[in-house]
Amino acid sequence: MQCTVSQPTPDLRLLTAPTPTGTPGLPTRLRADQLDGESEALLGVLNLARRGTITHDTLRAQRKGWEISARALGRADAVAEVRNVWIPGPHGDIEARVYRPAAAAADASPAFIWFHGGAFMIGGLTTADAVCRHIARVSGVVVVSVRYRLAPEHDLYAGRADCLAAVEWLAREGHTLGIDGARLAVGGDSAGGNLAAAVSQRCTEQGGPALRLQVLVYPATNLSVEFPSKQENAAGYLLTSDGIDSIHDILRERDADHLADPWVSPALNPQLAGLPPALVLTAGFDPIRDDGLGYTQLLREAAVPVELLHYPGQFHGFVNFDGVLRSARDALERIGTALRAALRPAVGQPAPAVNRTLEITITPALTLPRAGRRLLTGSLMLGERLESWRARATRRLWARSPRGGDWASAPLLNPVTTCRAQVARRLAPIQASETFCGA
Repeated sequence: MQCTVSQPTPDLRLLTAPTPTGTPGLPTRLRADQLDGESEALLGVLNLARRGTITHDTLRAQRKGWEISARALGRADAVAEVRNVWIPGPHGDIEARVYRPAAAAADASPAFIWFHGGAFMIGGLTTADAVCRHIARVSGVVVVSVRYRLAPEHDLYAGRADCLAAVEWLAREGHTLGIDGARLAVGGDSAGGNLAAAVSQRCTEQGGPALRLQVLVYPATNLSVEFPSKQENAAGYLLTSDGIDSIHDILRERDADHLADPWVSPALNPQLAGLPPALVLTAGFDPIRDDGLGYTQLLREAAVPVELLHYPGQFHGFVNFDGVLRSARDALERIGTALRAALRPAVGQPAPAVNRTLEITITPALTLPRAGRRLLTGSLMLGERLESWRARATRRLWARSPRGGDWASAPLLNPVTTCRAQVARRLAPIQASETFCGA
């Protein structure tokens, strides 16, 4: 693979043990000087609400609040079919939601299995809905979202047992859903990234399904240590240092002796060779940013190809907000493109191995006062979101017609959306630089 840009890597002493040192490929800039403008505007609104931390007393409200946020700020692209199914699990049936991007074809389709984030305690099929729809539309493959058992009602082993059971069942019985069990990939965000990494390891160790790709979006792969990024991004960026501490306090009530188990903290597994290629996504303003970067290094040292997508101006959780953030759309588009490349080749044909680092930024071409920039950006974001809600409602009213409602998304009927796209393309383009390319 040809490198287009070669730049020095940052001081690896920024990362604490057990992260290896001396390996090239980290982003040249871990954290931008400031948040991307759209994220600054969004967090300015979200931070007005006093969310507090997760405790036993607030858990129910936190679960509801995350569901509302994901529904309100996710784009929810239209796909050909969405239906819930039940998969046999180790302790009862597991609910899953299947997203089919196009009408069922004669041949079985490859599938991407998604594990939602939420600190192992919140989230579900609803909070993952917009992400799964977007990935299904771009990749052209079936996406299966898995509802696994959550803490603190269950220990950390329960959720990963459910995820592994779902993958194994889809590999064995996926044909009943029109899925090719020989062309599977797994992925997840945050806690879901932990689950995807752990399941990928277990499949490799036990000779299970031969996964073609693991997609780890700001993953929490090491629950036993803290990294410098936790203090660097302690507050103001959705996930906070206090929030992480409260999450760990609850998890330790049942799993204190398990956090160093590689099945729970996959970064502690000494045997990483032979794992499927990975796509790892990290964000500069994320308290667990260094966890994902450290796991990237570990994989590469074990000769596992990793495509690292680093967004230095973004925060933990940003991909859920593709209804308002262009960087979220960019990330999901890149994930979908990687899945298409990894899963579309027929059985027996190797998928291209990608081992590189891309640093993806929004670079304003016009300097405006901060208040003016936030007002302009926020107004366009809100206007686009209102138009999107209207278009979605119209599509639902015309759902029985094959083409009904398509006109609701026409550019002329969505002037704010069209204007934002033009302004953004000219004044704040998204730029990607390849700063590492491995063999």
